[in-house]
Amino acid sequence: MATKKYTVTLPEELAEEIRHEVGSGGFSAYVTRAIERQREQDRLGELVTWLEDEHGPVTEDELASAEAERRDFERHFTEQGAASGERRRRAG
Repeated sequence: MATKKYTVTLPEELAEEIRHEVGSGGFSAYVTRAIERQREQDRLGELVTWLEDEHGPVTEDELASAEAERRDFERHFTEQGAASGERRRRAG
């Protein structure tokens, strides 16, 4: 992908904290990834708005149902990970 240099203004403390963590050579890549993530969030927000315009807002019951399903998935994968780790310990 072609690149172009831009000048942006950032809070000094934030910029120095990031530069310290990633090094001067990783700063541009870090900022690029942050902007890409923000663009993804913006697009998801646009999708939510469009879906709500088409189908109405998500109800409290639908949110509760989705959260319960998410917890079930999380529990399942946590249990799978624990079982997998136990099998590795026995095999090792």
